[in-house]
Amino acid sequence: MTVTEQTAPARQGQPAEERHAAELAFLAAQDPGPRPPGWALTPRAVVTFVCGSDGVELALPRRRAGLPSKLVIAPKFVGERALVERCVVTLAGERGLLLTGEPGTAKSMLSELLAAAVSGTSALTVQGTAGTTEDAFRYGWNYALLLAQGPTPQALVDSPVLAAMRAGRVVRVEEITRCLPEVQDALVSILSDRRISVPELTATEDAVVRAAPGFTVIATANLRDRGVSEMSAALKRRFNFETVAPIADADAEAVLIRSQAVAAVQRAGAAFAVDDAVLDALVTVFRDLRSGRSTEGWDVERPGTVMSTAEAVQVAASLGLAAAYLPGGDVLDLLPGHLLGVVRKDDPADHARLLGYWDGPVRRRAENGSAMWRRLWDLRGSLR
Repeated sequence: MTVTEQTAPARQGQPAEERHAAELAFLAAQDPGPRPPGWALTPRAVVTFVCGSDGVELALPRRRAGLPSKLVIAPKFVGERALVERCVVTLAGERGLLLTGEPGTAKSMLSELLAAAVSGTSALTVQGTAGTTEDAFRYGWNYALLLAQGPTPQALVDSPVLAAMRAGRVVRVEEITRCLPEVQDALVSILSDRRISVPELTATEDAVVRAAPGFTVIATANLRDRGVSEMSAALKRRFNFETVAPIADADAEAVLIRSQAVAAVQRAGAAFAVDDAVLDALVTVFRDLRSGRSTEGWDVERPGTVMSTAEAVQVAASLGLAAAYLPGGDVLDLLPGHLLGVVRKDDPADHARLLGYWDGPVRRRAENGSAMWRRLWDLRGSLR
């Protein structure tokens, strides 16, 4: 088996450091240049890991056991290389990084890739919710030991943030704006002072935990979502903000959707058998509704829900699974129903907006002679 081959995952949701272990090991050996304290790769190698080597074979300076002499690094994030470079520079300066953007723009994936490349692990993660407490950012206690011994270092339970501080690693905070403001602000002193005080252990050497070199925070936040809490000005100042935008290039988005859908169907034990023309139609509909303007320049009423690339991947995967496990008929016939399921998630009025899209661009494309769009126009009744 070559270094680029991967065995079937033994469980769902392999972290990035396991999925791409071969590339990470290769890049660590390929670029021996200077790296910030605590980093597993050089900043240049981190950017290459995330963005790929543009099809160029990278070569090791000398042979290493278990590694190939040359390897093409696959791109994992579809977006501006300059954005990734700014993120890496922020982390190299040990400053907090906040990735913002609409839902489904791969903010979490980017944070996972960066953490895996910088620290070798993406597992130090806090999932922000309305129920997240300050303990998730600081520490808790093993209450059995606390009752038996009192407050001792052995009874202390590190949060992911505290564990990252001790080891000099990156900690990820997902959906930080879903945490209550008073919980968010627990990060203010951590990012400023780079230490956590443990008052229960006062007068001992364990009363203060100081961050090791390399510690920093990557947080994510949605620009358009419900149930979010505004960040304080003090916390905002501790982060560099980077906005992750939807994929600008239609061809690049189509390639990503297909590759992700193929991988999802293969994980389900089937072969992907959806025609490229159907996927092109899917991508066109999502991009038209997302931008409020069709590829031909016709105005489109945008739905309130986010027509994200992640949602398009889910629809493409569903079409692939239906074709594999429930064959019998044209998979294109299933597309309107799946689109309706996407647009009705947030606002019932979006149903009418999808019908308006069918009465506009879909009808006009059908009248222009496209057989596929004519078939989609004939399926308008399935949207009721």
